[in-house]
Amino acid sequence: MAYKVFALASLVVVAIARPDNPPTCGYSAPTPSYAPAKYDLNYAVNDQSSGNDFGHEETRDGDHTQGSYYNVNGDSGYVADVTYEEEAQYPTPKASYGPPEPSYA
Repeated sequence: MAYKVFALASLVVVAIARPDNPPTCGYSAPTPSYAPAKYDLNYAVNDQSSGNDFGHEETRDGDHTQGSYYNVNGDSGYVADVTYEEEAQYPTPKASYGPPEPSYA
């Protein structure tokens, strides 16, 4: 019985002596601070041999982003600005079903 009383008394002493805010190894991590994003970028490809001719431009200042064909203002999401410069073409598709034509050599 004396052992139980000693164990209970030890537990009470440890609980009372425990600090409310225990130390954290003496190191406090710095709070990160972030600067608002700000950049301008652009690129262009014009390869006459392959016919590739395209590019892109984009600027960002904080929450506002504007690209060649879209813009974003805060949480608005991408708002597209799409234009067409040529008339749409709708060629007749060729049938691609059925067995291949037999060939005799």
